[in-house]
Amino acid sequence: MSHDEINPDFIFDFHALDDIDPTTQRWSTWLSVEPLSRGPEPRPAWVVTSQAAIDTELGILKTGKEAEVHLLERAVPGAESVVMAAKRYRTREHSAFHRSAAYTEGWSTRRSRDARAIKAGSTYGREIAAVQWATAEWQALNRLWLAGVPVPYPVQIDGTEILMEFIEHDGSPAPRLAATRPTPELLRDWFEQLRAALIALARDGVAHGDLSPYNILAAGERLVIIDLPQAVDLAGNLNGFDFLHRDCRNLCTWFARRGLDPAVADADALFAEVAAQCW
Repeated sequence: MSHDEINPDFIFDFHALDDIDPTTQRWSTWLSVEPLSRGPEPRPAWVVTSQAAIDTELGILKTGKEAEVHLLERAVPGAESVVMAAKRYRTREHSAFHRSAAYTEGWSTRRSRDARAIKAGSTYGREIAAVQWATAEWQALNRLWLAGVPVPYPVQIDGTEILMEFIEHDGSPAPRLAATRPTPELLRDWFEQLRAALIALARDGVAHGDLSPYNILAAGERLVIIDLPQAVDLAGNLNGFDFLHRDCRNLCTWFARRGLDPAVADADALFAEVAAQCW
C-alpha cells in the first residue's frame, strides 16, 4: 500500500475531534497538496501521511526578515506523531526581500505583470516574491537531499509554507554552529563534514550562496545546513563562483578562530578543491 492510500481496516472517530481549536489546529494538509509538492521518496519513516492527522501549532522557533520558522506537530491522536519545522515566508506585511538580485540571476517569471509587480514592490509583487523564494528553497532542499547533502528532509510545500524535518539535539532545537564551542577533535570532524558537503553541492552544480556558522545546525556530532532559498546554480549564475568563494571564506574564518590549523582552514585551497568538482 502506498503512503497516500487509506487503510480500509483503520477506523477513526472524526466526530471526537469536532472541538479542535481553529486558532492553533488544522487538519493535516498532506493530502491537499499536489504529489509534486511532497518530499522525495523513499520518505523517512517518521513522515505522517494519514488523512486523520491534525496539525497543531507549538510556537515560533525563529523569526527573520523574510520568514518565520514555527514548530508544528502533525499527529494522529493516540497513534503516530512528529514535530516539524514550518518555515513561512512573509507576504503582505513584509516590505521587501533583502536578498540581492544577484541571487536571482537566471530566474524567470512567466508573466510580465508579475515581473513588473515584483520590481515595483507592490503588495501583489511581494506576494509573488514570497512564493518564488519559498519555491526556490523547496526545490533546493529536494535537489540537495537527493544529492546526499546534509539538509533537513523536505516534507511538503503549500504556498509560502514549507514543512521540513525539525533538527534537534537531546530534545531541544539544535544550536547554530556559531553558538558552539567544540573540542579540537570535533572541530576537525565538523570541518571535514562541511568540506564534504561543499563538494557534494558543487558536484550537483550548486553553491549555498550564504553559508555561514549562523545557518548550520549542530545536532550533536552531525552538522545540518539550513536556509537555502538563495542557493545558486553555478552554471546559470555569473556570480556563482563568487558566492562559492565567499562560502568557503566564511567557514574557514570561523574554524580558524575556533582554533583549527590555518593550513587546514585555508579558504583559497578549499575553494580550489571544491570548484574543481564542477568541471
